[in-house]
Amino acid sequence: MPLPDAAHRKVKVSRLLKRADFLRLARGRRWSMPGLVLQMAKQPDPSQDIRAGFTATKKVGGAVVRNRAKRRLHEAARAVLPLYATPGCDYVLVAREATPERPFAALIEDLKQALRKVHGGRPPKPEEK
Repeated sequence: MPLPDAAHRKVKVSRLLKRADFLRLARGRRWSMPGLVLQMAKQPDPSQDIRAGFTATKKVGGAVVRNRAKRRLHEAARAVLPLYATPGCDYVLVAREATPERPFAALIEDLKQALRKVHGGRPPKPEEK
């Protein structure tokens, strides 16, 4: 299933950068998949934006491998979150050892399934056309 282009995305996805946000999300809901771990929590002051952060531990590999893993997670989030995430929620995508080599289509499916699970198993929002 091809993803719609950027013209169909109406929700803004911004970056999480502050350590306090990452710590708050570490206490929230989480779901592990082979390619990533997704952490989710409601925003303290809800807005219509979706915020996402990305992290990779040294267990993933050296600096070059960790940065590649985070870039892949960022691209997966850019493609999936505007369509399937819930506005007013924050997300952190944590790279796993398989993230750098996992096929990108599988990484996209991992993120979609993790989003369904952290939101109680409900189906994703329908794609807008």
